Amino acid sequence: MSYRYDTVLSEVDESGVRTITLNRPGSMNAMNRQLVRDVARAFDDANADPATRAIVFTGAGKAFCAGDDRKEHVQPETETEARIVVNEIQAATRAIVFGEKPVVGAINGWAVGGGFEWAINCDFPVWAESAKAFFPEVALNVFVTGGVTSLLPALVGLNRARELLFFGERHDARTLLEMGVAWRVVRDDALAEEAQAVARRLAELPTLSARAMKRVLNRAAMSDVTAAMAAETDATVAGFLDPETTRRMTDF
Repeated sequence: MSYRYDTVLSEVDESGVRTITLNRPGSMNAMNRQLVRDVARAFDDANADPATRAIVFTGAGKAFCAGDDRKEHVQPETETEARIVVNEIQAATRAIVFGEKPVVGAINGWAVGGGFEWAINCDFPVWAESAKAFFPEVALNVFVTGGVTSLLPALVGLNRARELLFFGERHDARTLLEMGVAWRVVRDDALAEEAQAVARRLAELPTLSARAMKRVLNRAAMSDVTAAMAAETDATVAGFLDPETTRRMTDF
């Protein structure tokens, strides 16, 4: 079964592996509001589809996701507007993290800001050797979303999480593997094949136990992720409404 979205491709094969592809290659799959909505819908649809047993999440072209689309960014003027925007971003993470189906990330090129968050949201993030990532949010006077204030310390420890989030330094895939952010790093030309192979292994597992394992592991290891996302939302809304944010985003 295939679904149609404006900015995302979604197709399932005969093995039950559904590939969800960010499809704005001309902008390095940067996040506009349509892309964010489409990601949430695509994962919700995939999780509701009986034929889908595992999901591969990747980006078309030269990047996984280059973060916020500066060309289409509109700074919210009211708290209500800001909260709507942030809630849409958080809805995508909920669909990825709390959805039933295991998610294999195939992270190519840049994963920046919200794109880095989506990479971290994946259960099995496979990174291409040339891929790089960073969080620019603190430097821009905004805040991270995607549950990473809970997910990232669980993966790398609190000190490493502080380093990644406060300083926003750019790291390559091998460094991220050493930190524990990446699960596996492969040659660029082997990325798609490796991600599909992992997803097929997951698709072959018994449905009940595989879905229960994702659910229980996430709840046990990241018991505060829901509370973290609520706090992230409040902090991001406050950042959006600060005039300093507009200046910093314009200069970025």
